[in-house]
Amino acid sequence: MITALILSGGTGTRLGADIPKQYIEVNSRPIISYCFETFAKSRYIDEIWIVADERWQEYTRECVKPYDVNGRLKGFSKPGANRQLSIFNGLEDIRDMLENIGIDDKGSVLVHDAARPMLSEELIGRCVEGAKGHDGAMPVLLMKDTVYLSDDGVSVSKLLNRSQLFAGQAPELFELEKYYRANRALLPDRILSINGSTEPAVMAGMDIAMVAGDEGNYKITTVADLERFKEKLIQ
Repeated sequence: MITALILSGGTGTRLGADIPKQYIEVNSRPIISYCFETFAKSRYIDEIWIVADERWQEYTRECVKPYDVNGRLKGFSKPGANRQLSIFNGLEDIRDMLENIGIDDKGSVLVHDAARPMLSEELIGRCVEGAKGHDGAMPVLLMKDTVYLSDDGVSVSKLLNRSQLFAGQAPELFELEKYYRANRALLPDRILSINGSTEPAVMAGMDIAMVAGDEGNYKITTVADLERFKEKLIQ
């Protein structure tokens, strides 16, 4: 059992639109629908859960409805005070859902951002296959540039060994029950300082494998990112 957890809780309008970026339409469909469709058609995914603000949940349901070809959307969770609390809310609700339908082995959860539309079936597969024999897996990219550390943000302190540094991506796959306990252990305050989805797993001693990421699987954060996505679709 693998449940995809899509994070769509952001309500900001930093890209200059009057709606959150995940609902901006590109090629006459909202950005969230692209990764949703990939999950809905994936041979690896059993169910889909979405974290979205209550004001946007029904709108989100309508956005993805045309792409839910296998009826995999099971429900929504409320966002938390930060990204990691949003994930935790989703984990709790997914656990409750599975328990209510009598499933004891809760399987795994695959955490992804609604604003990463270029998710591929191949990358999902790499996460699933890479997690075998481990507690989870995350896609990473090699560092191509020289990387420096600055203690004060003004001058260079030292050169870092880029061969030991990797940039993490989503989706990140975790054994659900272990990951839930890892996040619960950080409540109520420490979870607020978490920046990456895999961080609680590492802190809890979970064995998270790295798999090859995909440079095209970027997160739409800036106007330039949005334009890059639009250009990709018309190629």
